[in-house]
Amino acid sequence: MKTRFRSLAVHWPTAVPAIAFVILALTWGSSLNGGMVALVGCALAGAVLAAVHHAEVIAHRVGEPFGSLVLALAVTVIEVALIVTLMADGGDKSSSLARDTVFAAVMITCNGIVGLSLLVGALRRKVAVFNPEGTGAAFGTVATIAGLSLALPTFTTSTPGPRFSPPQLVFAALAALILYGLFVATQTIRHRDYFLPVTAEGEVIDTDDHADPPSTRTALVSLGLLALALVSVVGLAKGVSPAIESAVAAAGLPASVVGVVIALLVLLPETIAAVRAARRDRVQTSLNLGLGSAMASIGLTIPAVAVASVWMEGPLVLGLGASHMVLLALTVVVGTLTVIPGRATVLQGGVHLALLGAYVVLAVSP
Repeated sequence: MKTRFRSLAVHWPTAVPAIAFVILALTWGSSLNGGMVALVGCALAGAVLAAVHHAEVIAHRVGEPFGSLVLALAVTVIEVALIVTLMADGGDKSSSLARDTVFAAVMITCNGIVGLSLLVGALRRKVAVFNPEGTGAAFGTVATIAGLSLALPTFTTSTPGPRFSPPQLVFAALAALILYGLFVATQTIRHRDYFLPVTAEGEVIDTDDHADPPSTRTALVSLGLLALALVSVVGLAKGVSPAIESAVAAAGLPASVVGVVIALLVLLPETIAAVRAARRDRVQTSLNLGLGSAMASIGLTIPAVAVASVWMEGPLVLGLGASHMVLLALTVVVGTLTVIPGRATVLQGGVHLALLGAYVVLAVSP
């Protein structure tokens, strides 16, 4: 029995993407009943977990901080695919789906993942230590892209409502994409040492305490399975999207909760990875994961939906409301004060988690 469980634990990342793809092929274009929705939902969750697993294998091969970048990009591809898939159905509710999902990702990463990582790191050795240069650069980029993409549309006057005019949308998409590209170049080429874990004395840790990296062949196999898992995620999400929207509506919750569900789905595995890194005294890796995902979420989603809006009907609402604007402002201020010292206590972790709690409460009860 133990041998069977061990074999299952070894082979599930290989089997799940293939099973999910088969389920996708069998259910594509069909109207799903309750049982089929449950089956497709399980396959979707398994494909997401498998995709992140294979992203971690590739990340282990290429090393840090490239590993955090690979994982963030994989998660963001899933998120963008889900957003565009749900927006393709059209309707008034889909007009704000990109905004709701991106803002949910920002709050979950900048307050949830960051807060949990700091809390776990501080509980382990009283003070969580990280590199303020790299973390500050990442957080500053996240704040800038979020402000340009989510806050600014609320105050523009060229078009009615919290929306960009076409030239403004083009600028916001290009700015997000360019800033993300500059950050990636800074993180991986020019100032890689800013994003490596540090000791309590501030010395950079440039070695990995994991097992030996996988072979090139193993990494290439994981790359292929990652692609298969992502294709399955996109197709399966298309199948269950009506069920998600119906469940939210039946519960009497605001339509914006759909965006929260999507963000929670795609960021849960990354949250687990960040907490694991914090438990190993690699708080910088945890922050790379959290802030990198936030930046990739905005920097890649906004350009993607801007392009998709060309053929999709209906307006594209990006501007935040008053309560969410306050939460974004608090996140920027608190995050700045957290990053500057390069070390944090349990208190800072608790403050970030309190902001996430406020966001969840307002999402359910505006």
